[in-house]
This record gives sequence, structure tokens and C-alpha cells, in this order.
Amino acid sequence: MGKSIMNENKTVIVTGAARGIGQATAMRFLEEGYSVAMLDNNSTGLSAAVEEAGHTDRVLKVECDVSSTDQVTRSVALVADRFGRIDALVNNAGIADFLPVTETTFEVWNEILATNLNGPFLCSQACIPHMIEQQSGAIVNLTSISGLRASTLRTAYGTSKAALAHFSKQLSAELGEHGIRVNSVAPGPIDTAMAKKVHSPEIRADYHAQIPLNRYGLEAEVANVIYFLCNDESSFVTGQEICVDGGFETTGIGLTTLRNS
Repeated sequence: MGKSIMNENKTVIVTGAARGIGQATAMRFLEEGYSVAMLDNNSTGLSAAVEEAGHTDRVLKVECDVSSTDQVTRSVALVADRFGRIDALVNNAGIADFLPVTETTFEVWNEILATNLNGPFLCSQACIPHMIEQQSGAIVNLTSISGLRASTLRTAYGTSKAALAHFSKQLSAELGEHGIRVNSVAPGPIDTAMAKKVHSPEIRADYHAQIPLNRYGLEAEVANVIYFLCNDESSFVTGQEICVDGGFETTGIGLTTLRNS
């Protein structure tokens, strides 16, 4: 995929960029000619991802805990100072703890919402003034199919993602007049390190049985949609939540029986 000359002066911030969807997204923007600020609180993983990315003149490594107001403020200032503008923000950083509601402590609840919901709020709030000054910008929040479909062991995680989807709509309504678009991407079952760690063969089989495309998605397939929503090709798209899930969210009971018949 060739580097786009149109994007040479554009900058994107990607949180949770040390691995998975965040790393794939950073790589996609680099391929398209953007300067990329890669944020993560995992110092070792972030260093490895930045080294793998190359393009040292267009990559800024920033260690940042997105739940910390001070760290977010400092990080966004570093990006603006280095690259001079902020054209897109991808709020990808997120954590999960899969526990029954009776075992979900208030501390766990707070920790998940601090990263998954407070983080996008803080990062957006820090970036928006730069975008208003430019009268242009795009924000993409990574929600989840778990924010659309209730499931077991996801009380805190699913709730945080459902709230994040509505936060995106709130921002889109308020910021549209400034030329700033805000959308959400809801990944379904994706072959990330987290999924490989927690999804047993039996769970993977259950997912396959309910996904019309009959497979897990790839990190790069999510990155493609994120890039589209930040790019001028989606210039009239805002306030939307797009599922990247192989059709999982749309499918009810009976797909497995139909296939077997």
C-alpha cells in the first residue's frame, strides 16, 4: 500500500498502541503517510512496537496511562509540540477482567471504567482544542460487541463500552459544527492476544457457530475501518457505531441448526 502524499502533514494519536488492534492501527496510519504518536503504559511493549514500526522521523513514543489527567495532558502537549497539529485520535486503550458480577469488586469496576471510559474522555478533552483551532479532526473510540450484546462475566467491561458508544454520540453532536467527526468501532471476536488467552477451543467454536462469516476477525481488518473513519473518504459520517464482527451482532438463534441442515 503506497504512502499518500495528501497525508504527509497529518498526525494521529493512537492509545494502547503497544500491541493488538492499537499496534495494527498505528502501522496502517504510518503506511498512509501520517505521523503517529504511539501511546501506551506498557513501556517494554511500546518500545518493541515502536522499533518494529520504524519510520523514526514520523513516530513518537509516549508512555502514558490514559486514566491519569496529568499524564494525558503532558502527552498531548508533547504530540502537538513535535508535530504541530492533531488530526485524528484513536481511543483504543482498554482493559478487561472477566468475572461474575458477585466477584467484581468495586476496585475492579473502577479500574476498568477509569481506563475504558475516563481515558477516552481525558484524551478527547485534551485533543479537541487543537482540532477546534484547525476546524477539522476525527475521533474514533474503540467500543466492543460486548457493549451491544450482554454476555456473562462482562458487567464492568460491557458497561464501560456501552457508555463509551454514547459518549461518542455526545461528542459528535457537540463538535460537528467545528468540522470534527466522532465515531465508534465495535470489534467482535478478533484474533488478539487477549482473545487467544481467554477463549478456549470450546468458546471459539461457540463464536464460530454464531458468526455468519464463520471465523474470527483480524486486527488489520479493524484497523482498516478505523483508518476509513479518520480519513476524508468518510467526511459525512459521524455519530455512528460500526461493528467489525463478521455479522455476529446481527445474528439471532438458529444459525448453527441452519448450517447443520
